[in-house]
Amino acid sequence: MAGFADLNVPQGSDRKGLQSLLEAAAHLGYSVVALNHVIDFKEKKQDIIKPVSPSELFPSLPIVQGTSKRIKVLTRLTLVVSDPSHCNLLRSTSANIRLYDIIAVFPKTEKLFHIACTTLDVDLVCINVTEKLPFYFRRPPVNMNIVISSAAERPLELRGPYDVANLGLLFGLSESEAKAAVSTNCRATILHGETRKSACGVVYTVKKPRKVEEEETTVPACKKAKTQA
Repeated sequence: MAGFADLNVPQGSDRKGLQSLLEAAAHLGYSVVALNHVIDFKEKKQDIIKPVSPSELFPSLPIVQGTSKRIKVLTRLTLVVSDPSHCNLLRSTSANIRLYDIIAVFPKTEKLFHIACTTLDVDLVCINVTEKLPFYFRRPPVNMNIVISSAAERPLELRGPYDVANLGLLFGLSESEAKAAVSTNCRATILHGETRKSACGVVYTVKKPRKVEEEETTVPACKKAKTQA
């Protein structure tokens, strides 16, 4: 199973608080965390700012528990949309939007939810399970990867990845689906974001074992000559 990830940690102005959150996430076993910058177009007109590099915020990142690697910090932009015109920004080629590792949209109506699931080039479509939704969504549009994140603002609000997976069981997920919601599905989201940023794709190469050549070197020279005759 892939490493655990929490793809929604609100990016506040308190660096010390964020540092404490990262330390808590690493201690709980999360290998990836996404700092989330939220823009709600309904409140006021806001510009898409350039994301702050995590290396500028955190000179030294904590080590993930049980590993020798430091926690990886990504940038995420979430757009709260309540009107179809708000989606035009996502269809544009905004330079600052492309700088974010993950792009998410939080639709406020059933129509926008359907648009987000079917036509928008985003990495995540958000819903808030802690409040009653103003609409019902059908199964087909959401029959994809499901990701569970914390939106934690304080370290005490974080839960371990296995506790989060158990929570997924209460939402009707199977055991494998619940574990994937904090691991492999998160990785798929991150790779989708990399593909979106590159506008072409992400290719991973694996060195192929040279089995044929190894077999040839073990064949006696006399026998090899006969087989090649």
